Amino acid sequence: MNDRAEVIRSRARRLAEVLDGETRAFYPRLRAVSLVSRLVPLRVANGLRASILRQAGFHIGEGTLICGTPNFSCGEKEVSTHGRLVANLSIGEGCLIEVGCTFELDARITIGDRVTIGHQVIILTATHELGPRTHRAGPIIRTPVNIESGVWIGARSLILPGITLGEGSVVAPGSVVNKDVAPHARVGGIPAKQLEVLEP
Repeated sequence: MNDRAEVIRSRARRLAEVLDGETRAFYPRLRAVSLVSRLVPLRVANGLRASILRQAGFHIGEGTLICGTPNFSCGEKEVSTHGRLVANLSIGEGCLIEVGCTFELDARITIGDRVTIGHQVIILTATHELGPRTHRAGPIIRTPVNIESGVWIGARSLILPGITLGEGSVVAPGSVVNKDVAPHARVGGIPAKQLEVLEP
């Protein structure tokens, strides 16, 4: 009888471990807040949506408008609490976040003041080291993204981990940014290259 009870306990522990691993990135509080904010129609009550996300614990500056609730993702096992997850995003004052954006919060994303982020922009903070030929996606590397004040990121652009977009820079729509962008530079393409230097 004791052997049978031990087998049941062992299976229950294993099931609990599997469930924990499979649901760790769910973040029930964040999902509930996201659901509430998604009930607000797109491009309506953009300040209210920002306020709802503020109530969830995100740092969102005054005057920032969010036209559609961003998709928040995080595969980071160590970011196991809601508080640590929301601490990885800071949005300054007077920003505009358009519809359909995705923010990966494995590391910190810092967005300065008066930043405009176009439709369906993706900001990533995690990638993989190059592994051996048997498994090329090696260990995960997490690096923060810093978007300085006054930046404009065009629709459907992709910002890769570890990037800094300098103050007043512009990313043309559909670009893939894999290197830092100098202040007041306009970049575009895949990968993004400097197109011109703008007046400060």
